[in-house]
Amino acid sequence: MLKNKVIKVISEEENRGSIEFQVFHFTKKIRRLTSHLEFHRKDYSSQRGLRKILGKRQRLLSHLSKKTESLIKIKNY
Repeated sequence: MLKNKVIKVISEEENRGSIEFQVFHFTKKIRRLTSHLEFHRKDYSSQRGLRKILGKRQRLLSHLSKKTESLIKIKNY
């Protein structure tokens, strides 16, 4: 339930430059490419694009986790 609410809030968000929106958008792209690759196994261009998007999302997620850790530390002091 909470996940659906978060997705709804993020998808309606106007700030497309935010890290949360970018992660959400990359996740949608990953799901779409994954379903495409189930039918087209030898589409190497799409495989390469999927790997690039996975790397970008991973970097954004690590940045987001560091950002939230620092915010938690600031709030605790």
